[in-house]
Amino acid sequence: MCGIGGLVYTRGTKAQPQDVLDRMAQALMHRGPDGAHFARLPQADLIHTRLSIIDLAGGDQPLSAGSGTLIANGEIYNDPQIRQQIGASHFKTGSDCESPLLLWERNGADYANGLRGMYAIALYDSAQEELLLSRDPFGIKPLYLTEFEGGVAFASEPGVLLAAGLTPRTLRPTARDELLQLQFTTGRETIFSTIHRVMPGETIRVGQGHILDRSIRPALPTPAPHSIFQSEDEALTALDAALMNSVQAHERSDVPFGLFLSGGIDSASLLTAMTRLPRPEKLRTWTATFEARNAADEANAATALARAAQTDHETVRITAPMVWQHLPAIVACMDDPAADYAIIPTWFLARKAAEDVRVILSGEGGDELFCGYGRYRSAMRPWWRGGRRMWRRGMFDGLDVLRTAPTHWRDGIMAAEVNTANAPTRLAAAQQVDCAEWLPNDLLLKLDRCLMAHGLEGRTPLLDPVMADCAWRLPDSLRVRGDKGKWLLRRWLEQNYPAAKPFAPKQGFTVPIGAWIAEQGDRLGTLVAQQACIQEIARPDRVRALFQAASGRKNGPAAWTLLFYALWHRTHIQGLAPAGDVFDTLSA
Repeated sequence: MCGIGGLVYTRGTKAQPQDVLDRMAQALMHRGPDGAHFARLPQADLIHTRLSIIDLAGGDQPLSAGSGTLIANGEIYNDPQIRQQIGASHFKTGSDCESPLLLWERNGADYANGLRGMYAIALYDSAQEELLLSRDPFGIKPLYLTEFEGGVAFASEPGVLLAAGLTPRTLRPTARDELLQLQFTTGRETIFSTIHRVMPGETIRVGQGHILDRSIRPALPTPAPHSIFQSEDEALTALDAALMNSVQAHERSDVPFGLFLSGGIDSASLLTAMTRLPRPEKLRTWTATFEARNAADEANAATALARAAQTDHETVRITAPMVWQHLPAIVACMDDPAADYAIIPTWFLARKAAEDVRVILSGEGGDELFCGYGRYRSAMRPWWRGGRRMWRRGMFDGLDVLRTAPTHWRDGIMAAEVNTANAPTRLAAAQQVDCAEWLPNDLLLKLDRCLMAHGLEGRTPLLDPVMADCAWRLPDSLRVRGDKGKWLLRRWLEQNYPAAKPFAPKQGFTVPIGAWIAEQGDRLGTLVAQQACIQEIARPDRVRALFQAASGRKNGPAAWTLLFYALWHRTHIQGLAPAGDVFDTLSA
């Protein structure tokens, strides 16, 4: 995995000085600690920082062919098939990222339609003086851009554009309201007023320093009615083939890899598939557990799974003092903010795993493709039978903490709902909304930033075209049955690894952030209430009261969101580095 960035200039504009490119490269180094390389071209500058995974000796970027120069952040899982199709003699390296470049030579701007993988790609055509920016259909790998006087700049993270001084640190209030109410932001616009996302599956063509056109490649297929599975046995056979195909493709690596194991259905399915593949040494697995009274986690279940699979397993114990010590750094890595408290275990797991491996497989996407959320069971019912729309209430509704109740925080979700008009069922429509917004802008963003903070690549085998094709051919009865979501995935586990107990009551995996905040409620509440960014949006007395009662089911997540926002604003809007632990940082 790598970091990419660059600039494309309007004709006649003077290129940015080298120190701007150096600042961009420095801000990308955590994504690619194995070295930085530049290409200074007519009308464009490209930057690549490398985390070596495939072709360790010969895979440095930029890569060039004809008039094209490419930099990429990602893995192309069908690289062997592309090489066979084009002919091995046409390739100069063993890097899987050379395949997109040679596809571009043959197919032009449509090159990404032939890719299977996770990627953010920048490809500059010197002959046409045009840049293509492409992102994988699920949005696994991030890519951002901003227009400035004289051209367009892009990077793997917004923080790179800010660090280079290419765009101001100004906040978009509507996105801030989204963050407070949803804990993530939606759509093309980010929380920064001048920085935009390249959308999942999008290819943007930039010429003369301006965006010329866009095209979208959807992540979810539109299966023909006759392709829907007619029986559970047929679906199980297809799922087995798809899962093994995807896991095998995602294991391709020239460096050690491992698995984050939660004890839930998704990671247990990956573990089961991985144990069926030959390997020269024991599989490495990690899980998190929390030191807090009545904390709900699945560490015991994960340990039992690991023992049965004979993996080299490690449990990472997370305590409140660890969280308070490292939380400023954890939040700092979330430059595109997602106030999901799962960033805490993900960051600590990544820090530990990075001591031994460079690639981690993880189960993101299983809930969205195979219907794991309880909100899906509600959404599939009509309103007169108790059905409720998703994301209908915001985090701060009814708490009387904010000075003004946000009014447009649900606009992005509503836009995603409108785009599901052709969904065959209510259930499929709910899944499409989550795949469009929640998945790329919370779950995958969290995984990317927390792992890349430690120079670790994350792979998600459940988010693969082969898996999506299988999942989208399921009738609703094989997605949800009774009170059980992920029905088919559970049945597959029951057949292939009954030790996972896929139909047992879920133990849950919840970070005890409310209890931890409540233990420090007076101190934290006072510090958070003193922050200017909090006083702008919330009543200080109500903030302090919220933190003092943070052990409550509703109060805890709301207090966490304000704490996250206070730390995030200090780092990414004020431009101040963490100043020690959470208490020192908020006091600075």
